[in-house]
Amino acid sequence: MNVKVFVPCDSAALAVGADEVADALLKEAHARGLSLDLQRNSSRGLFWLEPLVEVEVQGKRLAYGPVSFQDVPSLFEAHFLSGGTHALALGDIEALPYLARQQRLTFARMGITRPLSLDDYATHGGWLGLKKAISLSDTEVVQAVLDSGLRGRGGAAFPAGIKWRTVMQAQAHQKYVVCNADEGDSGTFSDRMTLEGDPYMLIEGMAIAGLAVGATQGYIYIRSEYPHAIATMQAAIQLAQAAGYLGDNVMGSGKAFELHVRKAAGAYVCGEETAMLESLEGKRGIVRAKPPLPAIEGLFGQPTVINNVITLASVPIILAKGADHYKHFGVGRSTGTLPFQLTGNIRHGGLVERAFGLTLRELLHDFGGGSQSGRPIKAVQVGGPLGAYVPESQWDIPLDYEAYAALGLVVGHGGIVVHDDTANMARLARYAMEFCALESCGKCTPCRIGSTRGVETIDRITQGTNKEKQVHLLRDLCDTMLNGSLCAMGGMTPYPVLSALNHYPADFGLEPAEVTTP
Repeated sequence: MNVKVFVPCDSAALAVGADEVADALLKEAHARGLSLDLQRNSSRGLFWLEPLVEVEVQGKRLAYGPVSFQDVPSLFEAHFLSGGTHALALGDIEALPYLARQQRLTFARMGITRPLSLDDYATHGGWLGLKKAISLSDTEVVQAVLDSGLRGRGGAAFPAGIKWRTVMQAQAHQKYVVCNADEGDSGTFSDRMTLEGDPYMLIEGMAIAGLAVGATQGYIYIRSEYPHAIATMQAAIQLAQAAGYLGDNVMGSGKAFELHVRKAAGAYVCGEETAMLESLEGKRGIVRAKPPLPAIEGLFGQPTVINNVITLASVPIILAKGADHYKHFGVGRSTGTLPFQLTGNIRHGGLVERAFGLTLRELLHDFGGGSQSGRPIKAVQVGGPLGAYVPESQWDIPLDYEAYAALGLVVGHGGIVVHDDTANMARLARYAMEFCALESCGKCTPCRIGSTRGVETIDRITQGTNKEKQVHLLRDLCDTMLNGSLCAMGGMTPYPVLSALNHYPADFGLEPAEVTTP
């Protein structure tokens, strides 16, 4: 009897040698006259333990990690195929506190299934949401999404159901569903994990959206730096279509939905939905003025549902288990769960899916294990490269959209980048302005010129040139960018700048009295 051994094929695992480990396992087993059923599964997102090797013993999956190819002979010597003791042994992976304390709805299959296996997906609850959606009217499907409270997971947190309803009610000869998979934020990887590890979940979510709003065409706009994700999604679409989950007659519904992958332009601004639409149409990615909203005039001028990967991937479970089940998780208007991504100077970097309402302190210490360097954590950037830096005094605020917004903070995509006490916050603030200047599409003056002047102003502050006047000017620039930019590129750049200035004045060469907070 072949023993099942699992080695992730996620690109994060590949980057640290997962392929080499898989090859070594097969060669060592052959040399010892043993048979293995080696399966390349998705990653559980415990990235500090990758490559993570699991073996199925008496119905449980026992884990070993992080495993290098040099460790493979000693694993066999320790009889790991039967769960033998080894220095890298972690025991029952499901009982590991990092996983056991999570509330995995969207990521329930991650690390368990093989990404392209239709059988694995169906065995673990796949297609139930689409099946349910087909049994309901379009209005009932959209209402379920509305009732769930699902909000866009790309950062803006706009209610997904309102977009769907607008497109459903629009009259047009053609409608579209577009998935924004241009994951450009630093410290984020949940989109990539979904695309590589559970592609059918996204396909199912997009098919539900398409059938509900009357769209027959869908596009997934994937970041060009994600070759493994692109290849996996293309293969998954072909397999899903052959199995009848896409095409002219989706699951016998009599409705059509086709799905296509498009490589992103490689520009950060194309993560903004209208710039993305321009890119999809073969144009330069420049932000469109709104209105009209994409739900009215979107791709090729037609009504278009635009959602992030995690938003669409959350839809199948909402339909399968009901809106009430989903909104049971979370707090206030922040319903459901969010995959938080721990990166930067953190001991246990990886993915943590929890309901809204936990605190940053819990994430940093209960899950992350503190800083990798062992030094005190100084600042945590939440919400990507344009998110605010959160000082320790704010780590106990519940992570939900409204609580964070009230303090000028953003939850965003759930990216969390940790910095210890060696970080220079003035340099990081300068980087935010410089990043905006480099990545701006140039269409609006506050973003294009404000960011350039912002870099110069921060330089003058740190050089001690007329500091009081320059601090006032920097705040004025930030106010103009916040309120005058066409999109979040310029509109959010002030968040890291002002938070660094307000909470870490010493790094700018300022005394607290020299920093006048709003």
